[in-house]
Amino acid sequence: MSAKKNYIPSRDADFDTFFKNLYQYVGERTGGNVPQWTFIPGTATSELNDAYSLWETAYAAVKMPHTSVETLAKNEAREAGEKVIRSFVNQYLRFPPVTDEDRLAMDIPNRDTSHTPVPPPTSQAEADILFPGIHLIELKIKPYSELAHNAASKSDHGVRVYFGVVGDATAADKFRLAAPPASGDDLPHSVFTRKQKYQFDFPEEDRGKTVYFCLRYENSKGESGPWGPILRANIP
Repeated sequence: MSAKKNYIPSRDADFDTFFKNLYQYVGERTGGNVPQWTFIPGTATSELNDAYSLWETAYAAVKMPHTSVETLAKNEAREAGEKVIRSFVNQYLRFPPVTDEDRLAMDIPNRDTSHTPVPPPTSQAEADILFPGIHLIELKIKPYSELAHNAASKSDHGVRVYFGVVGDATAADKFRLAAPPASGDDLPHSVFTRKQKYQFDFPEEDRGKTVYFCLRYENSKGESGPWGPILRANIP
């Protein structure tokens, strides 16, 4: 069984505590000179922080005498915050390197491990590289193998895309490649997707630089399959 979907508290006061704890915990793991979590893009953490700031301001306004307009603003901020939270949790916090202990600390329920064991994936994940526009690279992930379509196994639950750009570190990307990677283990960043296409939007200053990708399947427990081939492209 998957983790329950209604983990977000219904009462505003409890939601405020939950949201604040979540964004602060993520901030601690992704911040500092040597972040523990390097797989979450800065744009994603910024979106989470902005959503909390919007909620915090709107919620503070209704904890004192207020108007219906302020109540509406609070409700809209909460709705927007819940949407950001669910997307963030599902994309970045359900899988390793985030641990069960991390999720408990953030009040995010862990998956029920009492169901039938799911084996690790055995197929290699591959993709074609497309260039839809300037500083854009899209990976068109090749169709899953027959094993992936077997509902009983669910081994090829999704694909984790590892990537890294060659060059000197920047403020936006402190982890760059100094040489071509020998395998996916050498790539500093990763994103998880269950879609057949995944698009990267690189900063303007990265145009012309070389980026490497390597994919592998992950099952619903975060166990990985074998590395696919190393993919190389120049950022247009």
